[in-house]
Amino acid sequence: MQRDKIKPILFSILKHSSREELKRQLPKDVLSGVMVAVVALPLSIALAIASGVNPEQGLYTAIVAGFLIAFLGGSRVQISGPTAAFATIVAGIVATDGIDGLVAATIVAGVLLILMGLLKLGSLIRFVPYTITTGFTAGIAVTLVIGQVKDFLGLSIPAGTPAVETMDKLQAVAQSIETANLQAFLVGAACLAVLFAWPKVSKRIPGSLVALVVGVAMVGGLGMQVNTIGDLYVLTSEPPALHIPQLSIDLLRDQLPNGITIAILAAIESLLSCVVADSMISSHHRSNMELVAQGVGNIGSALFGGIPATGAIARTAANVKNGGRTPIAGMTHALVLLAVLVFFMPYAALIPMPTIAAILLHVAYNMSGWRSFAHLCKTASRGAVATLLLTFGLTIVFDLVVAIAVGMLITVVLFMKMVSEETEVRGWKYYGDEDSEVTHLRELPESVRVYEINGPMFFGMTDRISDISVKEFTKFLIIRMRGVPSLDSTGMNALENLYGYCRENGVDLIFSHANEQPMKTMRRAGFADLVGEDHFRANIDDAIAFARRMLDEEETARA
Repeated sequence: MQRDKIKPILFSILKHSSREELKRQLPKDVLSGVMVAVVALPLSIALAIASGVNPEQGLYTAIVAGFLIAFLGGSRVQISGPTAAFATIVAGIVATDGIDGLVAATIVAGVLLILMGLLKLGSLIRFVPYTITTGFTAGIAVTLVIGQVKDFLGLSIPAGTPAVETMDKLQAVAQSIETANLQAFLVGAACLAVLFAWPKVSKRIPGSLVALVVGVAMVGGLGMQVNTIGDLYVLTSEPPALHIPQLSIDLLRDQLPNGITIAILAAIESLLSCVVADSMISSHHRSNMELVAQGVGNIGSALFGGIPATGAIARTAANVKNGGRTPIAGMTHALVLLAVLVFFMPYAALIPMPTIAAILLHVAYNMSGWRSFAHLCKTASRGAVATLLLTFGLTIVFDLVVAIAVGMLITVVLFMKMVSEETEVRGWKYYGDEDSEVTHLRELPESVRVYEINGPMFFGMTDRISDISVKEFTKFLIIRMRGVPSLDSTGMNALENLYGYCRENGVDLIFSHANEQPMKTMRRAGFADLVGEDHFRANIDDAIAFARRMLDEEETARA
């Protein structure tokens, strides 16, 4: 199957698999879909609440986006839905621009994701450095933790207190810490302990589901004074219904920055999840088709009352571990959640808020990648560590777009510095008779000087061209370019300046072994015609021989 093909991978599986193969795999996919739905149920509700919307909207997202992305996606096993990465972003949009703003931003993001896929930009994910993805993922985890302190401790924050930005939330928590509810803390701590300890007991039943049961039993059975979902939200068991939003050009324009943020994060998260899934099943995803599917899924989610969605690494891993190998599992997971919504949603009102906070704290811990973060801090270069820490800090203090933009800028600068340090311009040494023990050296006429350039010639290193110099007796300057893989416009300008310098000093310029891309650039700029096509030689021996012939011709002409 072609990796960059714009075709849902489900269609290819159905086309290229035999009936026997499909019959053997279908029950495994259905069972895996049911198990993943059990995992996704509490997470979808918790992430909706963390995003500042009603609990059922998390399920709408998992149902609509989860089904569409699985059906149209480019991965065999990807499970999509609401994720922790979006929680802070969505909460900020809802708080400042309302649900209409969120719908507009999500639709903008969906359109951008579709365009990214159709323009085949899926492979660009590999250009986002590991330090940046680690930094902003850890930063998102910290923002998620800060956002859950209120419910975990049962704090009473006065109405009207600014609590949209992460720093505002932190300040509000500090100011209201004396209102902490001990009973809420006990429920949250017990549920958090279950979440960390349960995997040692059973890996078949998700710990989040057990934590829900423990939380409900503590509050209901012991009569504890703790807020539940039913105390704060009016729940509905109605299935997602199509709502055509009232969108205007002004609204879409205002939400363009938020849409770009959502699209960037959705692309990075979903494709990273696909890469992880590929390694688990020894397969290859279609990155561009996955982006198109993510775009369609997000538009569908917005039209049916959901929030932004992307590939969920934990749910995808659960799918793989339970035997899912085709998109049928992801589609089944969505249908099971639809049944749960319709028949069991009223019972969600009993879930304590500290339990929701504990689930999200556990999610934040798992997504933080603190081991990778610490390992990078110990082993990476100072520039890489600086990028990591700055991306991490900017994600917490400002937002994801600022963090990624600054992180990428620093990474590019550090990369250019590293490459420029690897690029060298050096002249050949001349050996006299006293160095007769040195053998296998080329003989050069005194009036011929050779410089060798190794490394790419781009704007980060062109000042080194100015190190090239000639003597009063120099007639020919040979530039050996076999080690130059690429040449940009700034490097081209440096060569033009070198040509002018040589002309002023009466020196002919000769090039040896110019590679394809540099040669193409020099021809396009008219530089090859300026110097003369015959002054570009195939190798250094040919260049030296050419210089000798030119010298002989000059001497003959003078004689």
